[in-house]
Amino acid sequence: MIEQQALAYQQGVLTFDEVPLTEIATTFSTPTYVYSHQGIVSRWQAFDLAFGAQPHLVCYAVKTNSNIAVLQSLAQLGSGFDIVSGGELQRLLHVGADPKKMVFSGVGKSHQELTLALQAGIKCFNIESEAELYRLEALCAELGVQAPISIRVNPDVDPKTHAYISTGLKENKFGVSFDVAFTLYQYAQQSPHLVVTGIDCHIGSQLLDISPLKEAAARVVQFQRRLADAGIVIHHIDMGGGLGINYKATDQAPTPEEYVCLLVEAIGQPDMELLIEPGRSIVGNQGVLLTRVEYLKQTEDKHFTIVDAAMNDLIRPALYGAWQDMVSVFEPTQAQVRETEVVGPVCETGDFLGKSRQLAVQAGDLIAILSAGAYGFTMSSNYNSRGRAAEVMIKDGQMICVRRRETFADLIACEQMLDA
Repeated sequence: MIEQQALAYQQGVLTFDEVPLTEIATTFSTPTYVYSHQGIVSRWQAFDLAFGAQPHLVCYAVKTNSNIAVLQSLAQLGSGFDIVSGGELQRLLHVGADPKKMVFSGVGKSHQELTLALQAGIKCFNIESEAELYRLEALCAELGVQAPISIRVNPDVDPKTHAYISTGLKENKFGVSFDVAFTLYQYAQQSPHLVVTGIDCHIGSQLLDISPLKEAAARVVQFQRRLADAGIVIHHIDMGGGLGINYKATDQAPTPEEYVCLLVEAIGQPDMELLIEPGRSIVGNQGVLLTRVEYLKQTEDKHFTIVDAAMNDLIRPALYGAWQDMVSVFEPTQAQVRETEVVGPVCETGDFLGKSRQLAVQAGDLIAILSAGAYGFTMSSNYNSRGRAAEVMIKDGQMICVRRRETFADLIACEQMLDA
């Protein structure tokens, strides 16, 4: 849930970083994503400071929330970045981020994306397959450059998370086995176009139990020793991201400090540069989705609260069965609370934002959906020809619109009629 100091009722109205959410709804309408600049900065700094004297780079996972205001804020802190597309790279270059602090992950890097990253001069390519390594090598030969690479190893460790966001099991599409990785490292070591830089590993997302990370790190270190025996020197170890956040009051996510300390101890090499790729744990609980109640509907079986946000705005509940807490913007009394299904206007039974919720709302009221800073707007769409939500950043008590609400003109801007 959102940190208590950031989210609080004042004079009966819910505030976020001391800004009334009613004021944001009045100014920018709904649905609107709202982010805390101070919260994002503080969370990134918590990871960074936890390393102490250990050489390191905290690489924010851009896919989590790629608004350029978020990226700009982190780049100004000196953050590294984990990218998974050419579009994310272009966003970072647009805000002035340092390419030498960017690592490129993902199983399907295109010819165009690899070329763009080579021209930008990024820190490292996290190679996910033999075919990708050969494609990158051929591009380097064509462009007359060298590429710094790490191989993403798949440690076959169960992260104990949702199947859709588990990435470190042998049946997952990510990375290669240690034996395949060893062969690829031997090949890369002999190539004039490739520079062996590191080892990459990422086992999954929304980890509330970080003990599997210790097991994965131990396997990576053991593999590093195997490489060293073969004369292959590793300069950094990238253990990915995955630290979970508290979506429910019963969740008990480890702190950034606990996460970092576990990895530092498990790697056990004070001079080795360690990379991590946190995303959700930096921005997830630093955002809310503000939505307005359109109708209340009572059927024979259930009570429904129909709001103006929908699965196109926030797909996590429909896609993952994800739980995100939600509260009334107007402070309720216990007598007003009732169980309700919070649903959107999209023409799908799967268009729900919360099931069996205890809320006290009327038509026209506002609801804040919490923990919405990660995988909210970035996964949104225009389904049902709905314009995507606005995004607002709260910084130093000021409301800054960092993405305006989409219009009908935006929806059809890339389309053309047959007789045009």
